[in-house]
Amino acid sequence: MSQNEIAEETEAPGSALNIEDNRGAQKYAVWDLVRRVLWMIGQYAFRWSPRTAFGWRRFVLRLFGAEVGKGVHIYSSATIYYPWNLRVGDWSAIGEGALIYNLGPVTIGEQVTISQRTHLCAGTHDHTDPAMPLRKPPIGVEDQAWVCADAYVGPGVVVGEGAIVGARAVAVQDVEAWTIVAGNPAHYIDDRTLQDA
Repeated sequence: MSQNEIAEETEAPGSALNIEDNRGAQKYAVWDLVRRVLWMIGQYAFRWSPRTAFGWRRFVLRLFGAEVGKGVHIYSSATIYYPWNLRVGDWSAIGEGALIYNLGPVTIGEQVTISQRTHLCAGTHDHTDPAMPLRKPPIGVEDQAWVCADAYVGPGVVVGEGAIVGARAVAVQDVEAWTIVAGNPAHYIDDRTLQDA
């Protein structure tokens, strides 16, 4: 079989991608572009704050439109793309090196732990459209859930109340309340139960 025949057999069916249309599309409103520029400057006040300056970082995020509850701990090495698309309930935490890619809304409930280097990805592209337009599906992490170290939560996913997404798991579908999932793709491991103190 010749190289040309192999290439013909491996070509994807249907239309070719049209990246020019993708690049030319209006992805953000003008006000969003202005806020992005302001946040590029403002995030230095967030990033260069002392490790224990949680109150200061809450203040900075609120200044840029985030809704952040009381007692929230967000570490300075966390990356919050768009504070105005972030809601965090009381007593929750976002760990070191966490990536909150919140092109779409990310809502984190109360007493939630987002561990170090977790990636919450509320942005994707429509792979069925040749122009691959940007999509911004929301993510929800409900009260008392725990997304463990290095885990990935994909666009449009809801992590139910009290659920655990195990370390390095890839959650691309909703996670039922009070369950533990792990693996790639994440799958059910067990139920989560809390013991009385």
